[in-house]
Amino acid sequence: MITSPLTADWFDRSVMAVPPMARAVDRSLAEEANGRIIRHLEDGGVRLLLYGGNANFYHLPLAEYDAALSMLARLAGNDTLVVPSAGPTYALLIEQAKTLRRHAFPAVMVLPQRGITTSQGVAEAIREFSQAAGVPVIVYVKDDGYIEPEEIAALDKEGVVAAVKYAVVRPDTGTDPYLRKLVSLVDTRKIISGIGEQPAIVHVRDFGLGGFTSGCVCVAPALSQQMLAAVKRQDWAEAERIRAIFTPLEDLRNGINPIRVLHRAVEGAGIAATGPLLPMLTTVGAEHHAAIDAAAKALLAHR
Repeated sequence: MITSPLTADWFDRSVMAVPPMARAVDRSLAEEANGRIIRHLEDGGVRLLLYGGNANFYHLPLAEYDAALSMLARLAGNDTLVVPSAGPTYALLIEQAKTLRRHAFPAVMVLPQRGITTSQGVAEAIREFSQAAGVPVIVYVKDDGYIEPEEIAALDKEGVVAAVKYAVVRPDTGTDPYLRKLVSLVDTRKIISGIGEQPAIVHVRDFGLGGFTSGCVCVAPALSQQMLAAVKRQDWAEAERIRAIFTPLEDLRNGINPIRVLHRAVEGAGIAATGPLLPMLTTVGAEHHAAIDAAAKALLAHR
């Protein structure tokens, strides 16, 4: 895998895929299946992999952390950059930093902790983690009140921030005072839209964000890469045409659960057997399989 720094130009070249983590029936890491997912993404032109919420890193046992990181480093291609996640609690961050010191990942995303936090406290935890792990971080903004734009800007000036994954869902994507403030303080090339293809056009066109992350890219990587190319050349009509192709599966993710539906969709499309999800999540119910599988297969057909 690539071990050179995660710089803003990466977001011009690749969608940042957020894959699921495949597991065997006994919940152990399924190396072959995870390799199939990575090869599928790489065959579609994707070179940025972010293992976070879709991979259920929130509930990854500390005892398994080193094995998971080692597996990802082995499986990624020579020209693929992998970003694992850490957290969300302060205690986990500090313990996981010790493990990350033994690896060569160019950045790590800090998973957001909801509740029992303050903006300054979150910033201090991120600062301490980055120093302890010896790597810059991707700051993941998922909810209002988690960390203020001014705190992110201060961390950025200190060299702590590799990127910002912005994923706050708004009723109107174009009306977002928080994001407007953030882009006035931090280089927009380092801020990426973090909610898939659906808001990406508005985020890039109207706020100047540098690129976007995606879960559904794991089903149709080449198509998602085509959308990124259209966005970068400001061909908004083509980008919108492609975005609409992702809508049926995204609607199922929004209506049921984004992580659980994607986990099933990758298996339902025939890409790889993803197996069970770690608690505290559960795999999506069988009553939803037919709809998810149909949407995933239809999306896969567009690659």
